[in-house]
Amino acid sequence: MAATTALRQSFCPVVGRGLPVAVVGLGLVVLWYAGAAWLNAPLQIDAFARAGADWTFGDLVRATWAQERPLLPAPHQVLAELWKTVAETDVTSKRSLVYHGWVTLSSTLLGFAAGTLLGILLAVGIVHVRVLEKSLMPWIIASQTIPILAIAPMIIVVLGAIGLKGLVPKAVISTYLCFFPVAIGMAKGLRAPDLLQMDLMRTYSAGRAQVFRYLRWPSALPFLFASLKVAVSISLVGAIIAELPTGAQAGLGARLLAGSYYGQTIQIWSALVAAAVLAAVLVALVGLAERLVLRAMGGRR
Repeated sequence: MAATTALRQSFCPVVGRGLPVAVVGLGLVVLWYAGAAWLNAPLQIDAFARAGADWTFGDLVRATWAQERPLLPAPHQVLAELWKTVAETDVTSKRSLVYHGWVTLSSTLLGFAAGTLLGILLAVGIVHVRVLEKSLMPWIIASQTIPILAIAPMIIVVLGAIGLKGLVPKAVISTYLCFFPVAIGMAKGLRAPDLLQMDLMRTYSAGRAQVFRYLRWPSALPFLFASLKVAVSISLVGAIIAELPTGAQAGLGARLLAGSYYGQTIQIWSALVAAAVLAAVLVALVGLAERLVLRAMGGRR
């Protein structure tokens, strides 16, 4: 009886957290199927008319979910494409989504690392040097008002002119996107300690470096990890965007571009789903790192 109670207590929170997600996911799948039938129906009705075939509503719905080049592919078509390009294709093949995902992931991680480092350094400078706050903060905010689609080709062209091609230009665009949330979140976190805590550190004659190490940095970590979750996802977006204007031959962005050129909507959607899954994995890894770090520092997570 005690074992059953303990199992129920441990199982209920998992179900409580997972059930809402499952319900929303099921609702999205139902809407997806309905949207596929609705959007693909005109083309399918025209195909039936040209073939002179008799059809029922059920025939129409089934046909809209099985078109070779639908306006909106059905979920099972996307899953079939994912299975073919992930499980049934060699990872070194240029038809493999694993291959394309790794190309995009490489530039994403490089840009994420550079953007994180840049954001932390900017935040430390802004918090400790008032001149930097007044001079840098407006430019940091203004930098994010420029559409990335407008400046991505220019960045790639300029870097290519000085011999930087391939991974580096894509990483630079990812850095440009992801440094902002890190800088803003870290600056807020470094300012999180209240006046009483700061006064206590001064009472102990703590220097600026000691205040940073023992007070500001631990207070900023929750803010930093929250920013990193945003930064890693938009870093992936930046890497994909960077692959579009270059006509890249590899990467999820190249996969999207090739699909749009040849009208392969199933290929486009499979690449989109792969990108979403990759982003979710990256955010989950940042969340895992957050729990481990905060637990090691004596936190409750």
